[in-house]
Amino acid sequence: MTASVPAPSPAASGLRTQTPLALLTAICACLALYGSGAQDATIWLHYLFKPLTTLLILALAWNNRPAVSARYRSAVMLGIAFSLAGDIFLMLPRTVLAAGFLFGLGSFLCAHLCFLRAFCSDSPLFAKPLIFLVIGVLGALNLFVLWPGLSSGLRLPVAAYVICLLSMTAQSITRHQILQTPASRTAAIGGLLFMLSDTLLAYNRFYTPLPYSAVFILGTYYPALWCIASSVKAAVRAGQAAQR
Repeated sequence: MTASVPAPSPAASGLRTQTPLALLTAICACLALYGSGAQDATIWLHYLFKPLTTLLILALAWNNRPAVSARYRSAVMLGIAFSLAGDIFLMLPRTVLAAGFLFGLGSFLCAHLCFLRAFCSDSPLFAKPLIFLVIGVLGALNLFVLWPGLSSGLRLPVAAYVICLLSMTAQSITRHQILQTPASRTAAIGGLLFMLSDTLLAYNRFYTPLPYSAVFILGTYYPALWCIASSVKAAVRAGQAAQR
């Protein structure tokens, strides 16, 4: 009698795919970072590998199985797709698209709304008001410092963006406080890293240029997206894996 070989679970298949995907993403992120400080001869590395890195992170979100829920995965993937659009808009020179920054800002605002929707899919919004208060105070202080450096045409869009960013971050932490799962912890870390990355970008653009700004901005942005994409995957117990 020939023993039947059980089919690999979706979790095991996803793990085998995730390892080379993680390595490829890390390589592309390093090339994007290198290209960001390069001269004209190699600046194409930044233009190519910055969006490609985000695209690979989108693939990670799709590959993570089993998902926390289909609704959560869809919202996260849509958020990463908007982030990809934002990457492209922010890279474009003003000679190509004069309003590239505003288009990029709008794309990332939509991304945060998608992430917020994901984080509200299994946890009530404003369930922990103190978390929103603390994050809101931090955001208000940063906006107060940056306000003089913003042109009149940017103040309202930036303020709206900050509100969405802070709400997403606060809800990611709130969700972890409620669920207390590895996936919710990863999402909360991603939310905090996203807030840090955007804060660094804002200070570099509107307050004072930061040394090695691309390293710090992209060095927190990509891990933020990676954490949020990784949070799609639900924990699978041994008994559940055997049934799949």
